[in-house]
Amino acid sequence: MSDQPNPKPEESDSLQENQHILVIDDDVEVTESIRHALIAAGYSVSVALDGNQGLAYTEAKSPDLLILDIMMPRRSGFLVLERLRQNDSIPIPVIMITGNEGARHREYAEMLGVDDYINKPFTMDRLLNSISDLLNQ
Repeated sequence: MSDQPNPKPEESDSLQENQHILVIDDDVEVTESIRHALIAAGYSVSVALDGNQGLAYTEAKSPDLLILDIMMPRRSGFLVLERLRQNDSIPIPVIMITGNEGARHREYAEMLGVDDYINKPFTMDRLLNSISDLLNQ
């Protein structure tokens, strides 16, 4: 029924239905906000709260896209991205999110091959547009 708000991914007829996104960020409030927005948009979503957990999940499950924070315990987003790009047999688009506004971090992320770099705070529309652009290339 069209008047139902925010269908769950498994109920959605959208193209996003089978697209799986992994959010890797140690900030539970941020991950929950992103998770809810992505589910409402029709994506399947998983969350990892540190870099090691996110890397292990990515290597085991190959999500369609990663949303990756820079500053995390156990393994930074930079180290996760570096490892993923070394084992790039199946390239996964990566959106890096960060509260750090320094140009050096952005330049390093771009050197490592990040697909988009978004400073916190950001609007969900900005994130959703980036995801859509990257998944539909």
